Amino acid sequence: MKKGNEEIKEHLFFKIIRILVGLVFIFSSFVKGVDPVGTSYRVEDYLLVYNLDFLLSLKFAIAIFLITVEFLVGFALIFKLRYKFTVWVTLFLMLFFTAVTWFDAEDNLVLDCGCFGDAIKLTNWQTFYKNIVLLVLVLILLIQKKPAKQKLHPIIQNVIIILAGIGFVYFQIYNYNHLPVIDFRDWKVGRDMKFKNLDKEKIYLTYKNKNTGELKEYLSPDYPWKDSVWRANWEFVGKRIDDTQVIKPHNVIIEDKDGNDITNEVISNKGYQILIVSYDLNEANGEGMANASQLAKEAQAEGIDVMLITGTYDDEESLLKKMYAIDYPVAYADETELKAMIRSNPGFILLHNGVILKKWHYNDIPTIKEINDLIKK
Repeated sequence: MKKGNEEIKEHLFFKIIRILVGLVFIFSSFVKGVDPVGTSYRVEDYLLVYNLDFLLSLKFAIAIFLITVEFLVGFALIFKLRYKFTVWVTLFLMLFFTAVTWFDAEDNLVLDCGCFGDAIKLTNWQTFYKNIVLLVLVLILLIQKKPAKQKLHPIIQNVIIILAGIGFVYFQIYNYNHLPVIDFRDWKVGRDMKFKNLDKEKIYLTYKNKNTGELKEYLSPDYPWKDSVWRANWEFVGKRIDDTQVIKPHNVIIEDKDGNDITNEVISNKGYQILIVSYDLNEANGEGMANASQLAKEAQAEGIDVMLITGTYDDEESLLKKMYAIDYPVAYADETELKAMIRSNPGFILLHNGVILKKWHYNDIPTIKEINDLIKK
């Protein structure tokens, strides 16, 4: 009787580990699969640091493949499908991921591995230690003597796995052709994107004595700018901004054509406005940009502000402005930050007093009636 109880405990022990590892793989694949575009950016980072540039054109396909394999491993572990084979595949994956994350942690090759997408941020060392724990758990599953057998025939198990894979690939493609069904980024619907505590921002000005070379820093506006003798002997050499007390819900810096920071002016617009976001006009969907110009024209006629924010500058931008009939205001921001704002090129964001009311992929571009209906709610 005692021996039987020990066997039950041992079985339960392995079952808990199996389900735990499976859930980690399912969660990891889901948060990446919900945003396959973002995952493809992480794949691109790895291809570049490992000098595999020739595979860049396949970055999205590689992302879909890796996410799907990760999902199927978790799915098969939880439901104990093709168990021995699945455990060996899991071991191979963990050895590979552990090695890659060790190089990341040691040499800081990629700052964000994206192992849990944008849902949970881990440092490279945290990711490495997490993988070590998972590797140990997988090894425990591998050494169990007689795992309970699955009652289903192997062919049926294969069919279930294939169908699950097809369904998950469809899920990823849907998120690619529209927007992530769950947004883990800063720019999510319902969030207020205005900077807070701007009055606590401190500006320090540095002046140099023309005679002695001495440098002095002053907290603006507390410096003797009215003293003509002081102005004759000191010259401005630079400034430093301390904004540690300013609450910033995002890292996007929006500039006008002259390089002036207009972020707060744009985001804090108290009216309704549509931000058309294109991190690169050269790579933007042509039909989407044409529809954007039509929407902009109709929105402006309704008194709704419209602005294009892009990472494409100068003559190149002017040429594309003519091509896409962009006759509405244009501002500029960093390409990487624009990719984070919305996973669509172009993408559309409806704001009111800094709060995001709605976001659209270019495949789902709204009509002016839909926008007006949202505004009236």
